[in-house]
Amino acid sequence: MASLPPIIQSWVSNLQYYTSTIQSYISTHISTQEWTDYQPLIATVVAVLSALYVVLYRLQSVKRHPDEPPVIAAGVPYLGHLLGMAMFGGRYVKGIGLKHRDKPVFTLPVPFSRIYVVTDPTLANAVQRASKALSFMPLVPDITKRVLGFDAAHDAILRKDIDPEPGQPKGVLADLHELVWSYLGPGQTLTDLSLRASRELARQVNLYAEAHDRDPEVVSLLIWIRHFVAISTANFLYGARNPLALQPELEGSFWDFDHGLGALLMGIFPSITAGKAYRGREALATAFAEYLEDGRHNDEEVSPIIRQRIERLLQHGFTLREASRSEVSFLFAGIVNTATTTFWVVLHLFARPDLLNYIRAELLAGAVTELDMGGDKPTRLLDQEALKTNCPTLMSVFRESLRVGSDFYSTRLVKTDTLLSGRHFFAKDSVVQIAGGVIHADTGIWGPSADQFDPVRFIKLQQQSSSSSASSSSTNLTRESSSSSTLSSAKDENEKVKGVHPAAFRAFGGGKTLCPGRHFATHEILAFVAMIVLTVDLEAESGGEIVVPEKEDGVMPVHILEPKTDVRVKVRVRKDGGEVVVVR
Repeated sequence: MASLPPIIQSWVSNLQYYTSTIQSYISTHISTQEWTDYQPLIATVVAVLSALYVVLYRLQSVKRHPDEPPVIAAGVPYLGHLLGMAMFGGRYVKGIGLKHRDKPVFTLPVPFSRIYVVTDPTLANAVQRASKALSFMPLVPDITKRVLGFDAAHDAILRKDIDPEPGQPKGVLADLHELVWSYLGPGQTLTDLSLRASRELARQVNLYAEAHDRDPEVVSLLIWIRHFVAISTANFLYGARNPLALQPELEGSFWDFDHGLGALLMGIFPSITAGKAYRGREALATAFAEYLEDGRHNDEEVSPIIRQRIERLLQHGFTLREASRSEVSFLFAGIVNTATTTFWVVLHLFARPDLLNYIRAELLAGAVTELDMGGDKPTRLLDQEALKTNCPTLMSVFRESLRVGSDFYSTRLVKTDTLLSGRHFFAKDSVVQIAGGVIHADTGIWGPSADQFDPVRFIKLQQQSSSSSASSSSTNLTRESSSSSTLSSAKDENEKVKGVHPAAFRAFGGGKTLCPGRHFATHEILAFVAMIVLTVDLEAESGGEIVVPEKEDGVMPVHILEPKTDVRVKVRVRKDGGEVVVVR
């Protein structure tokens, strides 16, 4: 067996062990003559299975083209990688990628296809540029049908003119994508929408502070933040008569739906295999159908983007009842990543008191104007635009939270045989995945502290020429106990992070799938974090330091990852809190 690969040697050894065990069992239950009669059959079966395994193992490792990326064979031929993803989520492919850092792209053989995993930012950029040959859009109908439950007629509508070239007719998905970009691209429309969202969040935070001014409350931090984001997003998008406002129990249905996305994507008897998610989705779809059929989307306070979305869906042949499923998706896009990212930013700040104090000072100096309105506490005007321009440390913490917390895959279907960058062959009908989790954890890109949280990592990236002064002025931000990579080591590590490729930051995707809501989300998250920092204090439920748990990377990374363990904190309204009013 010495010439066989280690995995096959192990498999054969195990087979020999089990054969011996079976022989021992049979010898105590079957007569010698009967055992003698069965031995040739057993030996034949073992030989056939062993030969079949060796053939399949070697067959899966054969390249389809001389320039196909290196093949990483699965222990269980063809099925092993799919089983690994199902059992270990995003952690499985990420582990393979980090183990094979010398390979900028590699091939995972799966039944009747290939998965090409890209782990190099330069090559990721090439994938993004090759949008005609490598596209996400052909995958969308199957995903939406499974996740949102569209019927056959509306699934057919979704598949029409799905990936048009310039000047060609646009199907419903392309039309909606264009609409979203028109609202969320830089400009006055984006500013107005961001202000509406942030002002609704401020209203909710101010109401909370007023109700809990004297009584601290123990909460699950993630659930607490989710609630603010969910009700605020539903209010500013869908108006006061939105489904979550009229049926508060739907908030629980929403998170049941979110937490079962992986099972829904499998598409195997979802009402049984993804019961909670299925019921949550159907409850939301029913509520939104009633919302639309009642005409509540025409209320004056409803965001114009919602009315235009419904109008375009109807133009393409949707019924109001099926349009409701599309609105479940849009609400999902507005809530999940915003809530979870805010959670991580807030947690990292309050787990580091020195960093928290620095951020509060940065906010008061660069983005907040205090007004004495004659009350016990000042009114604080929060300048939304100044958060991005005048609060570099907060911005760095936000981006670092995204880098550490997001293991996204940017996925493309190979529409035609493609030779990428003249060196890497991708076979038609295969799938390409840009592995964000691998890129974000690569010490060759981010330096030796890639697996640690560095609050000023992106300040060092943005201020390369003056990194020494930037890091020395910030050494008071991070406690030595919170990370082995303290801010005082920033100067030594700067050369490692200085040349980071722009495509190495994968939190918002890239290319044609670059998140259209990234500017909006940045505005909203920074403003919400600022409100929390200015309004409340958080402390561990049992006293002492707040501990930052590991992220739950054993699931499919369809959005920012949640924590492995619950974080319970005591929320206390600050004595100098005061009302927050968002301006500009």
